Amino acid sequence: MGIPTTVTDSAPPLVVGLQPSALVDHIACVDFDLLSQIPGDPGGSFPVEIEELEHLLKMVKTHILSSPDQLSPVRTIAGGSVANTLRGLTAGFGVTCGIIGACGDNEQGRLFFGNMNSNGVNLSRLRKKKGPTAQCICLVDSSGNRTMRPCLSSAVKLQGDELTREDFKGCKWLVMRYGIFNLEVIRSAIRIAKQEGVLVSLDLASFEMVRTYRSPLLQLLESGDIDLCFANEDEASELLRGEANVNPEAALAFLGNCCQWAVVTLGAHGCIAKHGKEVVRVPAIGETNAVDATGAGDLFASGFIYGLVKGLSLEECCKAGSCSGGSVIRSLGGEVTQENWQWMYKQMHINGLPVPEK
Repeated sequence: MGIPTTVTDSAPPLVVGLQPSALVDHIACVDFDLLSQIPGDPGGSFPVEIEELEHLLKMVKTHILSSPDQLSPVRTIAGGSVANTLRGLTAGFGVTCGIIGACGDNEQGRLFFGNMNSNGVNLSRLRKKKGPTAQCICLVDSSGNRTMRPCLSSAVKLQGDELTREDFKGCKWLVMRYGIFNLEVIRSAIRIAKQEGVLVSLDLASFEMVRTYRSPLLQLLESGDIDLCFANEDEASELLRGEANVNPEAALAFLGNCCQWAVVTLGAHGCIAKHGKEVVRVPAIGETNAVDATGAGDLFASGFIYGLVKGLSLEECCKAGSCSGGSVIRSLGGEVTQENWQWMYKQMHINGLPVPEK
């Protein structure tokens, strides 16, 4: 059975996200013993081949931590940073979104398609191709921190020369995640988006990606084509590696010189953000109930972009981001439950923010 098609909406979505390869997440709570047995630093994201991914999935079964609210020890959902942000914007904030990318015509592709479609994301820009869909294992430890091992190398992928102006026409924002393997399509997307007057948002992906491929990232940032940049504290540190002053405030100042809006998230300590000469610091919301950090930065971006779309102040955008980031860490995986959306709306009301009309 092939992947179903969608009907193109008459009005273009406000936000489009570039995720060249559709991705399925396998999320599991595991013990620290498993994390000590796999290569790479715990808490980060590093690519693996399909054989290693399948081996990890087998290992997970013997290192699983009990999770009473889950019917299955491994939860499988549509994943990827951009997909998480778009799903949050549509399902939680009612902002129209579409995803640009490629999806394999297989079981994982159908799962990705169905999950995103059921959450209201426009899939008319998602190309269907023969081949496997990308997968990622998200290993969550007892502290709620996640270690990610994506398998992208053999997956179907959208190429830069497949992008068209129609993908971006009439949209307000383009959301992207930095990745060296997607550099060509990222550059093509930025070029066309700018031709169409679309604002560009970039997430710095992971501290390993910034550490290993810092030079092309700096070229992207210093081009002046990135309007909004999100970095967490670890990514910010890697960005300024070797500088005399390496701290979140210095990274924010650097990013603020490159972009209209810059945000550095600080986990339990909230976030700092800059727009022009204005700098704000906002505390975290809901951190004490953290179960799984997967998707925290992605959902923060959902709330922040919702704030920008609604014309909120910089501080209010950060508060909206803190509310949505706080909502996703209350359960396993990068998809917010209905119960946690209601928690978020309550927090938004408490903080004097406009609650989305749902």
